[in-house]
This record gives sequence, structure tokens and C-alpha cells, in this order.
Amino acid sequence: MNLKKMTCRALIVSMLALSFQTASAGLIGADQAAPGTAPADRAAVLEVLARADTASQLQAMGVDPLQARERVAAMNDQEVAQLAADIRQAPAGADGGTVLAVIVIAAAIWYFAYRR
Repeated sequence: MNLKKMTCRALIVSMLALSFQTASAGLIGADQAAPGTAPADRAAVLEVLARADTASQLQAMGVDPLQARERVAAMNDQEVAQLAADIRQAPAGADGGTVLAVIVIAAAIWYFAYRR
């Protein structure tokens, strides 16, 4: 009988002690709350680099398209986001837009590759 009382008391004390655990909460940044756009930006940049006209323009400027893809793969998310934003802002549709996009891409790759 005494063992039952001790067991019950031990269970009550343990339930009271364990039930008052506090939850911890904190603020998180917007980048943690919203999914990042880095994979989409990187895919957009690589898609532009995969186009035949872009590859030919890169080769004409002395940049190996495969090496350009490797450099884009080595960029961090912020650099890729900036490059993707530059590509989106570049005018498109005419030959001048393509050339301008290629120049922007080549300049950005050159800047990010040799700025260190």
C-alpha cells in the first residue's frame, strides 16, 4: 500500500514538473519565412547561357560557355540574384537586346570572377 502511494506521488510530482516546460519562440527573417528564389534565378541564368545565340556571342567575346556555366554555378545566391535581375531588366526582342543581354552576362561573369 505504501508503495502505491509513493508511486502515485512520484507520478504526480513528475507530471507537474514536466508539464510546465516553456516554449521558446523567436523572430525569424523574411528569407527564412519565405522560400528563396535562388534556384529559380540560377535556372534562369543557366537557361540564358544554354541558348545557342548566347553561346555564340560568348565565344565571339572569348568566353567559353562551359566555363561561364561553371562560374555561374560557383556564384553565391546573392550574386546569381543580381545577375538574374540584370538579365530581366535588359531589353529583349531585337538583336540589340540579345547583344546587350550577352554583354551584361559576360560583364557580370567577368566582374564576379575577377573581383577578388
